[in-house]
Formats: sequence, structure tokens, C-alpha cells
Amino acid sequence: MELDYKEYQLRCELRGHEDDARGICVCGNAGIATSSWDRTVRFWSLDPSDQRKYAPSKILLGHTSFVGPLVWISPNEEFPEGGIVSGGMDTLVLVWDLRTGEKVQTLEGHKLQVTAVTLDDGDIVSASVDCTLRRWRNGQSIEYWEAHKAAIQAVVKLPSGELVTGSSDTTLKLWRGKSCVHTFVGHSDTVRGLAVMSSLGILSASHDGSIRLWALSGEVLMEMVGHTSIVYSIDSHLSGLVVSGSEDCSAKIWKDGVCVQSIEHPGCIWDAKFLDNGDIVTACSDGVIRIWTSHQDKIADSLELESYASQISQYKRSRKRVGGLKLEDLPGLEALQVPGTSDGQTKVIREGDNGVAYAWNLREQKWDKIGEVVDGPDDNMKRPLLDGIEYDYVFDVDIGDGEPIRKLPYNRSDNPYATADKWLLKENLPTAYRQQIVEFILQNSGQKNFNLDSSFRDPYTGSNAYIPGEPSSLSAVAAKPTFKHIPKKGMLVFDVAQFDGILKKITEFNNALLSDPEKQKLSLTEPELSRLGAIVKILKDTSHYHCSKFADIDVALLLKLLNSWPLAMIFPVIDILRTSVLHPDWATLLLKHVEAENDVVMETIKKVTKDPAIPANLLTSIRAVTNLFKNPCYYNWLHKNCSEILDAFSSCYSSPNKNLQLSYSTLILNYSVLLIERKDEQGQSQVLSAALVIAEEENVDVDSKFRALVAIGSLMLEGLVRRIALELDVESIAKAAKASKEAKIAEIGADIEVLTRKS
Repeated sequence: MELDYKEYQLRCELRGHEDDARGICVCGNAGIATSSWDRTVRFWSLDPSDQRKYAPSKILLGHTSFVGPLVWISPNEEFPEGGIVSGGMDTLVLVWDLRTGEKVQTLEGHKLQVTAVTLDDGDIVSASVDCTLRRWRNGQSIEYWEAHKAAIQAVVKLPSGELVTGSSDTTLKLWRGKSCVHTFVGHSDTVRGLAVMSSLGILSASHDGSIRLWALSGEVLMEMVGHTSIVYSIDSHLSGLVVSGSEDCSAKIWKDGVCVQSIEHPGCIWDAKFLDNGDIVTACSDGVIRIWTSHQDKIADSLELESYASQISQYKRSRKRVGGLKLEDLPGLEALQVPGTSDGQTKVIREGDNGVAYAWNLREQKWDKIGEVVDGPDDNMKRPLLDGIEYDYVFDVDIGDGEPIRKLPYNRSDNPYATADKWLLKENLPTAYRQQIVEFILQNSGQKNFNLDSSFRDPYTGSNAYIPGEPSSLSAVAAKPTFKHIPKKGMLVFDVAQFDGILKKITEFNNALLSDPEKQKLSLTEPELSRLGAIVKILKDTSHYHCSKFADIDVALLLKLLNSWPLAMIFPVIDILRTSVLHPDWATLLLKHVEAENDVVMETIKKVTKDPAIPANLLTSIRAVTNLFKNPCYYNWLHKNCSEILDAFSSCYSSPNKNLQLSYSTLILNYSVLLIERKDEQGQSQVLSAALVIAEEENVDVDSKFRALVAIGSLMLEGLVRRIALELDVESIAKAAKASKEAKIAEIGADIEVLTRKS
């Protein structure tokens, strides 16, 4: 942890919500607004008797189902003390006057749950699970448009005036008016939260567990990985700090891409926001709003801190299992007052947060302590795990419509209706799915004789669970095939580098050139070697990729070596190129050389792939080209040169070098993703042919074959070449893969086999 970072501690707790606390809105210096599954919006003001704390000020009642997103209207003529805009599961956008606490506008138009609201020059902009954005002015909907093909989960306004949306289709979109000017591709699951990072770009939080910082050009400036489950929310502060909230029950604080603190909570974190002074507000599934501070004079007193530590301990205890049993179900020490019945009889007792085994000593008539009980290596195999909790079942649910596969946990002792309700709320899915989810649970848990309760009432909307004969506009859950590994989203890169070894090899080669009178003029000078070391130092510091810069002379130095050094010596130079193209600033500087008439990258590819090719040159160059897929600014170049690049590296699949095989398969897989997006049938056909050759090859490494099969499956599912694949006997390849002893090969084989039968 950096010395200038001050750790956050609990400041106070805001209690009042009767169900999950869902959304947070910082209302300038006036206070904090929060929303909940309890259908209320609550407003909290600073407690005049204790400036560390906030006190409840108003309860805003009007939504008929749970409330999610909130936005603050600064004080103006219409709202002298400010206002609040809220969106709910009831499909409504409500506007509240904070002076009176009354609802002043009801905005109706969305067909499904409202997931996000923001302000745009006096207009209200709302997003919904119905895939639309709506603009409201003076209480009226003035325009709306379909912004994504799947549910929209977040919307923010940029300082420059554009809107950015995040969706269950895994993308972000940048909007100028109703025109999408850029689509950001990279997350592998739903984009759930968005925030503006001052002067840098957009932060996104995703169900894939990652956080990304994007430049407005679409480049990924930074990826923050540390959460172990869905990331629901993200926010940034002018200090440069970032806070995220997750299903893994933690709020994480990030600085320069590194997690500097993780704050445990007794439940999942639905939202996290910074106050202007840098304090953090979190909304937790236990219904409590908490404020965290790094200011010593605002930290909670010792009793409050002890109480919170106790809450965390109790929550962990409720989730912990010992020897396959819930810790909280174990008897306490009082059970040792009861004598045993036979010598050696064992009993597991709860002691604090642990389970401890005791054995009955018949001769001495006492319980002897054996030791702490832990789950054995096979215990967690008995029941599936999700987010660290065991369940009787964890189902894969395919909602269809391009949305990712969702995980649905279920215990046979649970009420399937209650399970469906909670899950739909958590996943931000419409309640129209409820009956389909219930029937899906019953069918897949073998409860065929379960009596469907037509009198059941939804605790959030009050509606019946099922109305016989009522039509549904939504396709049945899991009616579409569920695929384990396709379609592939996002690009794969080779980002691991042994920089010290690379520099050592370049120095070694440079010394060899210096000692050869004929080649001495090709060697690097001391200042050039020093500059190369400085380049590597920047590349090593990945946490500052968003702000570190290179000069044109840095790129020129590397290109000079590529052009002038002997062929047998350039592989470490290409390896630096491979890593440097992952840096956004370097990628931008290199682009003008790539787009020039004398394309340095294509010239290098031609040079290193000419027979007899040197394996080290092939490996570093194919990985360098593969890494270009990281940056969308190279997509046109990669598309234009696709045929030539694939032909140049086509011999790599049959190489005995497994690293070379894997690199070629990765290149093929990235091209499949790009060409599906570009709707290039001819290019897809070439990639498909290359992938089929790899899939048919017997002596190909498992990982290489797997990536080739994923490319085939993705091209068949989302591309334009399914018919061609069938003509090339992909069915036999699928059948052979399905029979593999390697689990992932068999799984992708099964995926492709389903596609061969698809009408």
C-alpha cells in the first residue's frame, strides 16, 4: 500500500430501509438520497447534533415496486431545495420536490424496469430493460430510441455533452444525440455500472468481475481485476481514487489501477459513491447505508466499530460450512455438558468462527479436544458453489436475445417463487419472466409434482404468479440452446513479458555487433541503450498506462532496429514491440507508421516468415500481431491485411512448438471475433478454413485446438458461414471433439454439434 494513502474506516450507519438498499445519490451539500427494494426513496441530512452522522429527513413514497437509480436536481426556481429523479421496477420515472417530499411528475412510457437515469441540460434521460433510452422534457417524453439489442443497465453524461450507455449485450455505446458514434467492445458479460473519470474517460463495471477505464476513442486504458463476482457499481473522485461495489460483499478502493483497500460488508454492495470530501457511501443488501471516511476526526467511536466487526463476523459465520455443515447450525460449548454414550464418540462444536471436534473419553468421562474441523478437498464437490456459497443446484439460464448466460442458485427447501423473484431483481430482469423461471427451476430440480400456487402474490408488485392463458411477448427461458463456450466476445492478448530477459538478450546481441568490425555500425549507442531501458521501464509500469507517454523517437528507435539488425537478432526487438502495442500511447504513435506506404509491420511479417523461418521470430511476430487486436484503432488495418497475415503464418499450426500453435490459434480466434463484427463473409470463410485445419490435426496442443473450435462455433453461431461449415463436414469434427477425454474440448464439441442440428 502506498504511503500517501489513508485507509478508510467506518464513519456511520444509516438505518431505516426495510429491504436491500439499492441506489445512492449524493445531493451536493444538502444530503444523501437512497433507494431500496422496500419501494421507498429516503433522504438523509447531516445530523446537527453530530456532524459525523446523517439523520433521516424525508421518506418519498410513490413507487409500487422496488426503486433503483436516482439522480439529483440542483436547486433552481422550480425546486428551491433541489429535487430527485427515481426509476423503478414499476417502469415509472418519478420526479420529487425535496422541499415538500412530494411527487410532482410521473413519467410513463417505458415497457419494462427503469435501470438508469441522468440529467442532460434540464432534460431527464432514462434507460430501461426494454432496450430504449427516453428523453423527457417538462414531464413529457419528447423522443426515444432503441440503443442496444439487450437490456440497458447504465447511462451517464460526459462533460462534453455526449451520453454513454452500458448494456447486457456486454458493450458500451457513445451517443451524440440519437446517433451512436462508437461501440466499446471488451467486457465478456453485462456492463452494469458506468462513471466518468475526470480528464481520462469512462469507467465501466461488469458482471465479468472486472472494471475498465476507456478512452473516448475506445481504447482500454486500464483494467482493474480483483473482485471475485459481479461488479454492480463504480464511481471516481477528483483525487484519482475509484470505488467499486460487488456481489462478493466488498467495496474496493483503487488507485492507479491497483486495489489499495477492500472493505468487507455483511452482504452484497449494490452501489458505492464518493462524497465531495472523499468519503464513500455504500448501499448493502442488508438494508443499511454506510459511510466510510479517511478523516480521523470523523471515524466512528470504538463501540460502533466493534458492533460493525461483530456484524461481519456473524455474517461470515452464517455463510461458513464446516465438514459439510453450516457453522451456525453447530451446537455451542454447552453441548459438551452432555456425556457421550460410547468411547471415541465424536461431536463438532461451534467455537467462535470455527468448528472444533471433540471425542468422548469413556475412562475419564470427559470430552477430549481433537482439533479444528475444516472442509476436506472433496467436500466442496458434493454441492455446487456460487460466490462461495453451496447450493443444491446452480443452473445456467439462457435468457436469449443476445444476453449472457446467467447463474441461478437454488436449494430444494426454498420456495421457487421467492427464489425467482429475488433472482430477477438481482439480475435486473423483467418480472414477466417469473413463471418461466419457476417452471424452469421445477423441471430442472426434478420437482415435477410441485403444486403451482395460482394465489401466490409477488411481494414487489402484488400481481399473481401466473395467469393461465396470458400471452407472453418474451421467448421461453432456456428455449434457445445454451452454449458453454460460444460465442466468443472480446480479444485475447499475450501480455506476460520477461522484460529483464529481453533487455539482457538485446544487450548480448548489441555486444556481438560491437565486436564485429563489419557490423559495428548497426550497434546501439549508449544513449540509445539507455533510452531502450527507459521504454521498458514505462512498459513494466502497467498501472500507469492511462497517463504515461512515449515520444516519436522511442518508436523510431525500435523501428530502426527492426529494419537494420540481422534477422537472427531481431526476435527480442519484436518482443518489445509485442508488449508496447498494448500501451495506448505507443499504439497511437505506431499507427501512422503502419498506415504509411512503407508499412513497417507488414514488412516485418514478410521478412520473418520467409523460409527458412526462425521459430523465435515467428513466435514473437505472431504474438505482436495478435496483440494489435487489443486496440480498435488497428481493426481497419487488421481487416484489410487479414488474408495476407493468415497466409504468412499458416505453417504455424503444424509446428512442433506448442507456443507457436497456441499463438496461431489465438490469432484465428481474434480474427473470428473481428470478422463477425465486420460481417465479412469472405474473411470469415478463410478464418473458418484455417480453424477447421487446426481442429482436424491430431498433433495439436489441447489449448490450441480448443481456441480453434471456439472460433468455429462462434462463426457458425453469429457469423455468415454456417452453411459452408456444414459443407466442410464440421459435423464429424464436432463428433470427434465431443468424444474427447479433455472436458473443455468435449464441451465445445457439444456446442458445435447443437449448431449442426439448428434449422
